[in-house]
Amino acid sequence: MKKMSLVGFALFVCLAPMSAGGADFDGSRPLLCALVDIMECDPGAGCKEVTAESINAPGFLKINFKDKQISTTREKGTQRVTPIKGVGHLDGKLVLQGMDEGVEGERGGLAWSLAISEDTGKMILTASGEQVGFVVFGGCTTF
Repeated sequence: MKKMSLVGFALFVCLAPMSAGGADFDGSRPLLCALVDIMECDPGAGCKEVTAESINAPGFLKINFKDKQISTTREKGTQRVTPIKGVGHLDGKLVLQGMDEGVEGERGGLAWSLAISEDTGKMILTASGEQVGFVVFGGCTTF
């Protein structure tokens, strides 16, 4: 798990200089976001750090504000698109919200909220499903 955190940190350090050059995090330009630290929380068991691979999550999110969607490519090349249902601004954060049905044929849908600092591009994604919750820390850059 430490290795995943170090890799994530390295990705964030590489992305941070690109975002520091006056990039807009106000929803006017597409974003690429890296998922760095992921926590999975279960009732009674508490929270534990997990990897994107262990929970079948992507390592990166592409946010397209024009089409109101988030697209991902997972490790095995599987692509997914999730619609953005709501966009707002709150105390210097760009906030996106939506729902994802999960894997077809399985009961695994999630409601999610993504808050991105309009100053730094740092992000926090929270998602909740049936008896499970996730908190994901990361960083975004424009592309």
